[in-house]
Amino acid sequence: MIKQNLLFTYNMNITRAYKLPIHNHPLFPSAMFRYVECDGCHVKEPIYGGYICNELNCYGFFHKECAEAPPEINHHPSHSEHPLLLTNDSQPKDSPCDCCGKNLLSPCYTCPTCEFKVDLICGMKPSPPAIEHPMCHDHSLVFLKKREVEVPCEACKESIGGPSYSCIECHNVYFHLDCVHLPKKVNHPCHPSHPLKVVASESLADNQDAEKICCFCGVQPEKKVCYHCSVCNFTVCFGCIKNPPPLVIENTKTHKHPLRLLLSRIAFTCKVCGIEGYRSKPYICVKCDFLVHGDCIGLPRVININRHDHQISFTQHLGRRGTQCGFCWRDVSQYYGAYFCSVCPNYTVHSLCAFNYNAWDGVDLEGIPERSEDISPFKVVGHNLINHFSHNKHTLRLLKDNVDIQDDECIRCEACIHPVQVGQIYSCTECCFVLHEKCANLPMMKRFLFDRAPYMLECDRSATYCKLCGMLCAGFRYTSERDMLRYHYIDVNCGSLFEPFSHNAHSHPLYFVISENNYCDACKRFPHDYMLRCDKCDFDLCLYCVTLPEKIWHMSDEHPLTLSCDQNGSGGIWCDVCEAELDPRKWFFYTCSECGVVLHVQCVLGDFSRLKPGWLYTLFERREYEVVLNNRNTRPFCSHCHSRCKVPVILKDSGKDNGYICSNSCLFSCLGIKFV
Repeated sequence: MIKQNLLFTYNMNITRAYKLPIHNHPLFPSAMFRYVECDGCHVKEPIYGGYICNELNCYGFFHKECAEAPPEINHHPSHSEHPLLLTNDSQPKDSPCDCCGKNLLSPCYTCPTCEFKVDLICGMKPSPPAIEHPMCHDHSLVFLKKREVEVPCEACKESIGGPSYSCIECHNVYFHLDCVHLPKKVNHPCHPSHPLKVVASESLADNQDAEKICCFCGVQPEKKVCYHCSVCNFTVCFGCIKNPPPLVIENTKTHKHPLRLLLSRIAFTCKVCGIEGYRSKPYICVKCDFLVHGDCIGLPRVININRHDHQISFTQHLGRRGTQCGFCWRDVSQYYGAYFCSVCPNYTVHSLCAFNYNAWDGVDLEGIPERSEDISPFKVVGHNLINHFSHNKHTLRLLKDNVDIQDDECIRCEACIHPVQVGQIYSCTECCFVLHEKCANLPMMKRFLFDRAPYMLECDRSATYCKLCGMLCAGFRYTSERDMLRYHYIDVNCGSLFEPFSHNAHSHPLYFVISENNYCDACKRFPHDYMLRCDKCDFDLCLYCVTLPEKIWHMSDEHPLTLSCDQNGSGGIWCDVCEAELDPRKWFFYTCSECGVVLHVQCVLGDFSRLKPGWLYTLFERREYEVVLNNRNTRPFCSHCHSRCKVPVILKDSGKDNGYICSNSCLFSCLGIKFV
């Protein structure tokens, strides 16, 4: 069995898709090496070649024999009277396999006539009721269904929770179904010098010089025992003993000549990923002096990652393109393989960074043209005239001098809802529709680092909370293409951020990271998901602070206010709106350089600054609220906290005469929702 597998030559250069009964989507032959769980038999082990599903957000991976499972089995040893049909239908919980007794998982084989059902392994390779001469034991073994009490396996020392083989003569000797075929000593073709013996993993851990990881797959054996050669310090996991790597691989996408497994362990640098070290045994082409990790063979030529809006393509020799990886921001060598963008000449990504589980969407795009026409949000119809997707019934004109509307705080950008008092704008030639020039250029499709699926720009006017900054927003937003993620909304203020990001509060560029319980250095709050970070200085900013407008007008001053920062926390500064002292621990505040006015960020913006004044919104499908400007001579009282409303934009319950709401915490309390 092992020899046959090792001499099998993989040729996975055909890109044809196969519609196989085991899966709902077309499957593609793949030469990629992965340590994953097969979606057919649900066994986690190294898969050398097989089939992969390129359907977005499916990412199915199958052993070759599992993917090619027959659609029908006749004369099954345990059910010879009726044929068994392969089905992908999900099974009820705790439904056992009628052969082994383990819980049934899809796909499986079922009898259309009666209720007999077996899992994929028991259907294709039913375990014999007895084994007269097993490789792992000196006596005959008999098959037992799933036991009520777990027992240890005599071979791998792990507990047996499912079916097993038991010795007829020895008391309490049991084996896993897979372990029953594993000998205590094996002459492995990949290590012909000496036999490999079963040893306890603890003995390797106690030996400082002993090899702890499998020399083939590069993964530390999960079981309590493994195969080891003490003479050569050579270790192999159970998975690679059962499913050894091929000796020869033909994959012209990776290399033009056949690649052979190098049995000797050497230090080398992979030509595809550029990583030095012993991660796994290399494959080599002696003619070209080409060495590559096994799991770097068969990488797709063209892919999408969620750090970039264009397709990126693989090249063996990067040359003098970009020198910094767009994923990890470390240097990229020009002498090894990498991915590059043909649209953005300086954008490059390490090979392994591109295949990070949280970055690649799993789809091979070779031969599929890029849909560049879907990204542009408008069409140019004349000099400084556009037809924008959000307002296609009228033409928008670019105004470089918007003096006429600077004094009207009710006129706001339809996308970000901020006043249009600063910067160039597009204004409708026939109605009161306005967009900042920057907002008008937001792409229709954008990718974000927290999701592998692309997001699309929408102009839905309903009010929702942004996934990143937590602000209640009602302008344009990015939403996922997938229906199951429609509730993940990204406000355009967060959606317009990019890496590396420069902020006036810090001298180094900032990059997106998962928050991991880090607090924001500016506001001292703990963000839920993501933030921008500088690793050099251990500096973090939450997305709320990052998206604060740099300049804004406020009714308390005739000049525009500028976002300022006091990192020293000197204190002794008082807000001109609430007349309270600024918290010295919080850096940001707004100030006027001409008048010396200083205001809290919260007093300038409040919690409802991204809702359009005069509009009605139904929040949480419970109550309808009107957005009101707090610009009267007498400030109204909040109906919940009974304090005077200080922020410039507040809510009014349309069902009450004086039902004003000043903040998110008051809104949540009125609706009976816990405020986080």
